[in-house]
Amino acid sequence: MAVHNALSPGLKEEVYEKALEVELNQRDISVIRQFSVSVEYSEEQVALFYLDLFVEDQVVVEVKALSHPLTNDELAQVINCLKAANAPAGLLLNFRRRKLEYRRVFPGKVRDPVQRTSRDDVIDRKNQ
Repeated sequence: MAVHNALSPGLKEEVYEKALEVELNQRDISVIRQFSVSVEYSEEQVALFYLDLFVEDQVVVEVKALSHPLTNDELAQVINCLKAANAPAGLLLNFRRRKLEYRRVFPGKVRDPVQRTSRDDVIDRKNQ
């Protein structure tokens, strides 16, 4: 919010990205700008992602400066980055709107396998 309030809408993504890096550093929050994440398959690199900001080695921050509201395309980009970085959370920020637009993003969880229940696992309420 501090960056959006100080710079207001209308600048390039890169400007907001650098300003966020400065703001986070001033607050003693660890941040790496343009952090590269490699995706490998069978010991070969099949993709390379550059995260706008990687905060505290946990949070992927994707910075946008779009005149339109955030869409599922931008959300999909963050989800890809989250999975590639194996990060628990992400933030998608759009600085070009009058009010800062943001979305918190969490990668989908792998569901636990279905547990089968045996007769021994069922409580017999009549005999209690």
